[in-house]
Amino acid sequence: MNQQSAPLAGNNTERWQSLDSAHHLHPFTDPKELKENAARIIESAQGIYLTDSDGKEYLDAMAGLWCVNMGYGRQELIDAAHNQIQQLPFYNAFFKTSHPPAAELGALLAEVTPAHMNHAFFTSSGSEANDTVLRVVWRYWDILGKPEKRVIISRKNAYHGSTIAASSLGGMADMHKQGGIIPNIVHVEQPYWFGKRCELGSDLDPEEFGREVAQSLADKIEELGEDRVAAFIAEPIQGAGGVIVPPDSYWTEVKKICAQYEILFVVDEVICGFGRTGHWFGSDLLDLKPDLMPMAKGMSSGYLPIGGVMVSDRVADVLVNQGGEFNHGYTYSGHPVCAAVAAANIRLMQRENIVETVRESTAPYLQKRLGELGDHPLVGEARGVGMLGAIELVEDKANYVKFNKDRRAGTICRTHCFDNGLVMRAVGDTMIISPPLVMQKSDIDVFFERAWKSLDQTHKDLKQ
Repeated sequence: MNQQSAPLAGNNTERWQSLDSAHHLHPFTDPKELKENAARIIESAQGIYLTDSDGKEYLDAMAGLWCVNMGYGRQELIDAAHNQIQQLPFYNAFFKTSHPPAAELGALLAEVTPAHMNHAFFTSSGSEANDTVLRVVWRYWDILGKPEKRVIISRKNAYHGSTIAASSLGGMADMHKQGGIIPNIVHVEQPYWFGKRCELGSDLDPEEFGREVAQSLADKIEELGEDRVAAFIAEPIQGAGGVIVPPDSYWTEVKKICAQYEILFVVDEVICGFGRTGHWFGSDLLDLKPDLMPMAKGMSSGYLPIGGVMVSDRVADVLVNQGGEFNHGYTYSGHPVCAAVAAANIRLMQRENIVETVRESTAPYLQKRLGELGDHPLVGEARGVGMLGAIELVEDKANYVKFNKDRRAGTICRTHCFDNGLVMRAVGDTMIISPPLVMQKSDIDVFFERAWKSLDQTHKDLKQ
């Protein structure tokens, strides 16, 4: 053990922070900035609350990272992992082999996903799921004798993961600057009404805007040529892009366009899936009927890493009956312990009627209280669907004027949230939430109180 790795004097927090700083490269983090400001050490969690190594408690309004849908400390999921790891800790799904957890999880997924989706390809994450989407789309058209159909259309500011293929599918400009983008992926406008309203500085009818943005997809297909376009991929509600809820007109038009042209429709349910919108999937809420549906996160409530792609019957028919060997897969595809926990999680959701409770009770109450935050002088818009929400911080509420990026309003607000025992994420100057689905109305009241206090403090700092 080298000198840096040796146990350090002082309390546990200082020791863990020192070890973390010396050896841990964090995702989506400025390592120099983190080195100057030690990491927060989260040591335990229960229900919807986290506890750090100094004993401070936080209401986790981000469900970990959009994923701990059933809350922390669920013994049913812990037992599922314990029992499976004793019986079969690992075996692969290659070479005409399977195991009970993968088989049972596939059947459960066919039960809860849209009726026309009955086949699952398993991965370990949402990023891997979207890499798999790329391979399935290209393989599908190859089998049908149309290998020239290679172009995937996505949206600006979309997030589909951080591997090179998934980040290329996404529309995050800063990611593209650092990692590049693979060929045959292009991006069209996103349905971000509030952002466009601020950009124009004038009134903008949301339904007209939704139709115009949808038309950009049809225009891009015509520009590229239908014979070259393989698929369109989109999140039902853009998550990491800022919880962007499209106007109702947007999806109405996009569905018409996808039906008009010979392309596959991919709906990324990594964030919106497994009850987040008050339905099992965003595709159910919006009646999207996708050809492929990548998913992850809420599948196991984040207890173990697992993801997958649900494949529609029409695509599966081509792959299964016409395609021969599909040269794609992962060591941990359908990992037995991860699959067992995911199956236990879905059964737990069914047993507790969690999707119905969210849709009929807690989500309406959360959206009501979120709307009340829209009355704050710092908030230009508060929006959401189900257990998803966004709070837009603005400099001039009356005229929809955003802060200059140098003011870092979102970062300031996030810091106050942590100080007040609340985890909210900042996407630029948009504060976003995605709390556990087991959140109670009393917890929502605690969220509102801590969020309002944090907004007050942020407003004061920015005025000074």
